[in-house]
Amino acid sequence: MRAHRVAMACRFEVLLHGEDAAWLGAASEALEEADRLEAELSVFRETSALSRLNREAGGAAAAAGAELFALLERCRALHAATEGAFDITSTPLSRCWGFLRRQGRLPTSEAIDAARSLVGMSAVEMDAAARTVRFSRAGMELNLGAIGKGYALDRMAELLRARGVRDALLAAGGSSAVALGGRGRGWTIDVRSRRAKADRLARLVLRDGALATSGAGEQFFEVGGRRHGHVIDPRTGWPAAGVLSVSVVSADGAKSDALSTAFLVGGLGLARRYCAAHPETLVLLTPDDGAERPVVMGAFRGAQLEEA
Repeated sequence: MRAHRVAMACRFEVLLHGEDAAWLGAASEALEEADRLEAELSVFRETSALSRLNREAGGAAAAAGAELFALLERCRALHAATEGAFDITSTPLSRCWGFLRRQGRLPTSEAIDAARSLVGMSAVEMDAAARTVRFSRAGMELNLGAIGKGYALDRMAELLRARGVRDALLAAGGSSAVALGGRGRGWTIDVRSRRAKADRLARLVLRDGALATSGAGEQFFEVGGRRHGHVIDPRTGWPAAGVLSVSVVSADGAKSDALSTAFLVGGLGLARRYCAAHPETLVLLTPDDGAERPVVMGAFRGAQLEEA
C-alpha cells in the first residue's frame, strides 16, 4: 500500500507491505515532514530559512538554525570529498545558461566568467560556534536542490523508525529512494535512465540503504550539433558532458543525491577515486559512449545487483 503527496516539485511516496496497514498514520506524518522541509529549504519560497539566509549573508554574518547549519556543513564536506564537483553555490551558472527559467541559451565567455566569480564554497564563511554564514562575495546564493530530496527522505525515514516502523520504501520524484529495512532479500528497485535506450539499466535489491539517480536528459538545448545539459560543472562553468546517467547507493539519501550529481559532473575518474577512498558506496555510471551499459564501481553491503 502507498501513501503519497507532492512536495519539492515532485511526488513523495511511502510504500508499506500489505500487512502493515497500521503504519499508514505514521506514513502520513512522514509525508508532512517533506512539506516542512520544503518550507524551510526551498529557494522558491521567499519565507524559507534558506531564502532568508541568501538575502542576509551577502552583507554580514547571518544566523542559521541548527538543522540548516548542519546540512550546510555536510554540503561543505561533500564538496571537498568530490573535488568540488558537488557545489551548492552554482546557481549563478544555471541562471547564466538560462536553465532556471527552462530557456537554455549559449552565454558569452564573459557572462560565464562573471557567473563563475560568484561560485565556490571557499567563499562561504561558516562559524560553527556562532552558527552563522557569510558570503565573502556579494551576489552569491545557496541552492540545496541537488541534495534536498535525499535529505527529506532521510528525515522521513528517521521519523518512521521513531514511530516503530521497520519496513518501508520511501521515494521522491522517481530518482531518489530510501529503503527502511526490507523483508526477505530486501526492496526491489529498477534503476532507469531517461536517455538510455534500455528499459532499465539494472535491478537492485536494497536493504537499509539509499539510491539516487542523476541524468543528463532532463533539460538541454543544442547549438551546432552539440548538446548542452542543465547540470553545470561548477569548476569550469560549462555543462557536464560524457555521462548519460549515474546511480549511487550509499547509507543515506542525502549522500546518494549529492554524489550522483557530482559523478555526472566528474565522470568515471572521480567516481573511481571516491569509491576507492570511501567504502560502502556503489556506483552505476553510464558513459555517453554508445554502449549504454553502466560501469559498476564499489559495493554496498545492503545492495544486491541483479542486472547491469
